[in-house]
Amino acid sequence: MPKLRNSIYAMLSSVHAPTDAVRGPGEQPINLEDIRQNMLEMASLDSGERSLRLARRIRYASDLESLWFMRGELMGLLARTHGEAAAFEKVEELSSMFTDLLPAGLRSRPSPLGHYRNRESDD
Repeated sequence: MPKLRNSIYAMLSSVHAPTDAVRGPGEQPINLEDIRQNMLEMASLDSGERSLRLARRIRYASDLESLWFMRGELMGLLARTHGEAAAFEKVEELSSMFTDLLPAGLRSRPSPLGHYRNRESDD
């Protein structure tokens, strides 16, 4: 039954052409599928039903905005098994992949946690 349900989701999901953003001279553009693959790899770092549900949602997300809003859930999943600081670093790397792909209102704002970490390393 899960295979039937997954194929129905795949048929009903809207299909969008990958969105590319040029990263810089000599660098490969990043697109929706690159971000999706990165998120799936991060979700697979945890085992369990929660991880499987998130991976399914990531796999069937139809646009960048959907993936953007799943970062919080991914952070929670990673923090549970790897600690908050490690999860924060991984999600920050992921967030940088969205640079120039999202409307300005959806971009990350500076985090007080990042500022705190930088201050601690100076001591």
